[in-house]
Amino acid sequence: MIKLLLAPDIQPEMRALLQGKYELFDLEGYDRPSQVPGLPAPEIRGVVTRGESIFTDEMMADLPNLEMISNFGVGYDKVDAVAAKTRGVMMTHTPDVLTDETANTSLLLTLAITRQLRVQDMVVRSGKWPENPAGTLATSIVGETVGIVGLGRIGKALAKRMEACGAEVAYTDPFEQDVPYTYYPDVVSLAKASRVLALACMGGEKTRHLVNAEVLDALGPDGFLVNGARGSVVDEPALIEALREKRIAGAGLDVFENEPHVPEAFWSLDNVVMMPHRGSATVETRRRMGQLCFDNLEAFFSGKPVLTPVPEMKG
Repeated sequence: MIKLLLAPDIQPEMRALLQGKYELFDLEGYDRPSQVPGLPAPEIRGVVTRGESIFTDEMMADLPNLEMISNFGVGYDKVDAVAAKTRGVMMTHTPDVLTDETANTSLLLTLAITRQLRVQDMVVRSGKWPENPAGTLATSIVGETVGIVGLGRIGKALAKRMEACGAEVAYTDPFEQDVPYTYYPDVVSLAKASRVLALACMGGEKTRHLVNAEVLDALGPDGFLVNGARGSVVDEPALIEALREKRIAGAGLDVFENEPHVPEAFWSLDNVVMMPHRGSATVETRRRMGQLCFDNLEAFFSGKPVLTPVPEMKG
């Protein structure tokens, strides 16, 4: 039976697919494979990671006969795919099957923060509705510009949803694309033109703190930030300061820089709506992700082409 190493916090559904078909070992509680007691490192042929997993070149070096890394998730910025390719290790991920759900989550956060869902919910729950029946007015995205940072699969799916809500769509991306949306060459200029700035780009060093104080100031006191991408894309201290000082109107956040630890400064802010990285977290989508992760393993170890290699494996 082929031996696999599972990264920490692998979803139970993924584990259930693998049990009985592979011999499983866990990295849970350890920083690298060499620390796992009794791990038959030379016999480990595959590793299963998830979107938040760290798997470095040094960790791969602990597994001299590693052949395959199958990532449960489309994002894999903390797994060294370049090192994997250099070592001759195949790596796959799970694009497409989570595109719609992740885009839906960004739309949800956009509407929740612009329509003051958190505040309005508390008005009802606290019994304060009778005290102020008129309430406060929220913000509409109808006719407003939603700027999307990163027009890949998820960015395009989000653009369609924003259009359906009556918004105008603009975007920035490394390359201008043949799409009916206004292109801006950088994030600052896009932020200046947008009422909502929605992040759908990849994580990693290239986009680390792409949204900083300059971008937030360009977005301005009437603008909203929505992050359904990666926490590393946003300079969190700068965002907290901007929210506190009302230099932006609000933020909808599904991801954070040091997950699952969220700065307490966010907790008391009324102008932020938060989720614990649940962009793809539906039963149906997680089932499809798990199946694709499993199918990639099955294809590889059967000598067949994998279904969804990461881009680094295609060059």
